[in-house]
Amino acid sequence: EEITTMCLIPMIAGSVDIPVIAAGGIGSGKAMLAAMVLGADGVQIGSRFIASEECSAHINFKNKVVSVDEGETDLTLKELTPVRLMKNDFHQKIQNAYTNNVSKEGLIDLLGKGRAKKGMFEGDLIEGELEVGQVSAMIKEIMPVSEIMSKIIEEFEQEKNKISNLKL
Repeated sequence: EEITTMCLIPMIAGSVDIPVIAAGGIGSGKAMLAAMVLGADGVQIGSRFIASEECSAHINFKNKVVSVDEGETDLTLKELTPVRLMKNDFHQKIQNAYTNNVSKEGLIDLLGKGRAKKGMFEGDLIEGELEVGQVSAMIKEIMPVSEIMSKIIEEFEQEKNKISNLKL
């Protein structure tokens, strides 16, 4: 169902003998360190890179990502493929479909073809599908990937040093 990353990592890490790569809600050095403390061997970072200069997403979408607040995304379309969307007019149409008990086929029709392209790559913030993680609420500027990576690594190292000095 909807087990969060921070609960899922130790459950998985304790059950498998292969490397665990954590994903979901990770967009900072602190989150990366937390994932590794919980048992991840590495992380996958997605949403943070939408707001990078190099990302091919439309500038309208990038600007929306850096302005979104917590609570402005929703996990939906679980019957098709679970996806977290920014709340917009298209998202409201999905919610209305659920209220009206629309079938899986009706959801497929509503989604249509190219809806994600329309939102994320053509910049239609009203009718487009705007896929992004909850971590978007923490993203506040569009930066080059090299700066994003440097900040993540620097924060990771700072936080790692902090916890190494913790005393019980």
